[in-house]
Amino acid sequence: MSIGRISFLTVFATLILFSHSLPAADAPSVELALTFKPIQSDIEIEIPDKADYGRCKVEVEQGKNSSGWIVYGPNGQVLRRFVDTNGDNVVDQWRYFNRGLEVYRDIDSNNNNKVDGSRWMNLAGTRWGIDKNEDGEIDEWNMISAEEVTRVAMNALAKNDTKAFKTLMITEAELADAGIQNPFADKIRESVNSAAKDITTMLSKTKMITPDTIWVRFDGSMPGLIPADDIKTKKDLHVFENVMAIVDTKGKSGLIQFGELIRVGNAWRLTQVPLPIEGESIQVTEGGILMQPVAGTNTLPTNTTVGLSKEMQALLDELQKLDQNGPTPDQGPQAIARYNTERVAIIEKLIAAAKNEDDRSQWTRQMVDGLAAAVQTVGYKDGLKQLQAIRDQVQKKSQDQDLIAYVTYRTLLADYSTQLQSTQSEQLRDVQTWWLGQLEDFIKKYPTSDDAAEAMLQLAVTQEFSGKVAESKKWYTKLVESHADSEAGTRGAGALRRMNLSGTELELTGNSLAGGKIDARQYRGKALLVIFWSSWCKPCTEDLPQIQELYNKYHSQGFDVLGINLDATPELAEAYIKQHKVTWAHIHEEGGLESAPARDFGVISLPTMFLVDKAGKVVNRSATVADLKKSLPGLLQQQ
Repeated sequence: MSIGRISFLTVFATLILFSHSLPAADAPSVELALTFKPIQSDIEIEIPDKADYGRCKVEVEQGKNSSGWIVYGPNGQVLRRFVDTNGDNVVDQWRYFNRGLEVYRDIDSNNNNKVDGSRWMNLAGTRWGIDKNEDGEIDEWNMISAEEVTRVAMNALAKNDTKAFKTLMITEAELADAGIQNPFADKIRESVNSAAKDITTMLSKTKMITPDTIWVRFDGSMPGLIPADDIKTKKDLHVFENVMAIVDTKGKSGLIQFGELIRVGNAWRLTQVPLPIEGESIQVTEGGILMQPVAGTNTLPTNTTVGLSKEMQALLDELQKLDQNGPTPDQGPQAIARYNTERVAIIEKLIAAAKNEDDRSQWTRQMVDGLAAAVQTVGYKDGLKQLQAIRDQVQKKSQDQDLIAYVTYRTLLADYSTQLQSTQSEQLRDVQTWWLGQLEDFIKKYPTSDDAAEAMLQLAVTQEFSGKVAESKKWYTKLVESHADSEAGTRGAGALRRMNLSGTELELTGNSLAGGKIDARQYRGKALLVIFWSSWCKPCTEDLPQIQELYNKYHSQGFDVLGINLDATPELAEAYIKQHKVTWAHIHEEGGLESAPARDFGVISLPTMFLVDKAGKVVNRSATVADLKKSLPGLLQQQ
């Protein structure tokens, strides 16, 4: 960030600090408001033509605990929000929008008028970067997906920015936190330590990566789970193997092999410098370091030779060009149909040109994913027929049971989505019955597939919602017994724990929104209501006034409430708590609906409420406000 940029931002923050007391007429001009740009450069935000500035407007925005300015575009869409979130009358968040959605936010978390955090969201992704020294460059990543790691890495390599690249590599502390053991940790450590040298060497030799190179797309199969053991890792570890990125350099496509990525918390990490695949004889590492078979000794990976044929290069170029000009939903069904038909045709050629079964499987999965997404998100009707044809062909010709299950399950999901979109409400029960039957049939045919775990979870959740507790427990139990290490299995174990809570002591700990730790045991001697909630949960907000009324009435008699917030960020929870004047304590863990508290209890709907007696035992695992009103007086009288 330049000195001028900092000064201008500071002036704007100071200018806005009294905006809560100004009439709308005193808001800044549209021209001034639209001079502000994100600190980070790789953001697509909506910028109106200067000719349309006259139809834009800036209004003062005043909430109970926040104030600022909101900038509207010529069609009434939100373009910018500049907000003071902590009531000190100085802007601390600069929010940027595209197509009506917030896509990026600069944050001044320590209130010194300098940006120290940047977040990408909605259409722009999931990144959350921290700028410790407030110089405009990200120093570390709190959150970043595997796909975005390859994108940021390619931008860094194109600029020969070793510092930016190293923010993406796994650190010594993260290696220890992940529980990776030697000799695997040493091998990764060696790769990380030589990154700067390897980047220099690689860039000096490659013709594929230049300052004009841009990232186009992530390419990789699903991540795998390496379970905790005595050899590789002390903790379960999520790993992406053989990750590729498709790039473009002045109209020419290329493949970059990133190899192995490891997830640490909410961030994926690189373990090596990527390698361009160019020419006919390039040495690349196969299988990474961690996902290697171990038989008696710690076998480390070997090398193999791969190349990119001219035919594959041409097809990749064609696919890239097609994807870059893909239709938007408002262009109508004919444009969407034409795009998907052309895309399938190209990928079918890529499958035919692939050198091995793994590559063919990968391209098939990508083709199926694209069609299934089109069916479910934009109602692409012909996509279901295409999926069914691909499924039939794969079932007939392939010997890869994992691939068969993968294609079959996504075809099933697309079929279910199509039926839901086209079925009248009075016939939805029949569709639901069909769906449950299809899930059971899929599980019988492909019991060991990854998607069988998801199918079992779907069955269990649906049965629980229908009030069929015994049937639901049966499926949760099968899920845990057969797929304990999967994410669905973790959810299932949590759901079983929740469904068996009544009569047991509640064990629940977590990070407090106010700092420190909260343990449910500290509420012993009180009647306690535990509420899983979020700021976007409408029933939570509807129940809140009655719960606050009961809290105010009975708190002095020994009643307390503990909130478990499942918002994506603590800021969302804190703003809601201030707005609604909620006074009890809250636990918040990273991950939102995927956070540890949600997984530990298999939470499937909000609000979910546990009522706990003075001895710390759960008396109602699915309490309602009516249950609370009925039971609370009696619980408070208990000794």
